[in-house]
Amino acid sequence: MSGNKTFTMIKPAAVKQGYTGAILAKFNEAGFRIAAMKFIHLRKEEAKAFYAVHKERPFFEDLVIFMSSGPIVVAILEKENAVENFRKTIGATNPKDAEEGTIRKLFGDSLQSNAVHGSDSDENAEIECDFFFSTRERF
Repeated sequence: MSGNKTFTMIKPAAVKQGYTGAILAKFNEAGFRIAAMKFIHLRKEEAKAFYAVHKERPFFEDLVIFMSSGPIVVAILEKENAVENFRKTIGATNPKDAEEGTIRKLFGDSLQSNAVHGSDSDENAEIECDFFFSTRERF
């Protein structure tokens, strides 16, 4: 059985371009409830810790620089079968491959600057939510 919680982050380029409100509206239109949300600026150390799974990949340093380049919005979203439904809502990682009407197709510029991050599993949703939100912040 799939969970009812997922994690998302609106990436720096999308925030800088003024897409935050439109992206949040798309979350609501897709039936997600925002359970917690913060507007923050990641320090490089935080970006490195969050993306540690990619530390051996050639794009890691560029990713850390990008994700710490400006403010982001992080949120916990709720809906039945949240991870799978959210992945459909945001579209393929590369905006060029994303279906019309998906968030990444509408607001993404490139593979790295694809507007939003979304958890890829229930397990990772839990880990990612816990990275940014304490239990107290959720209530």
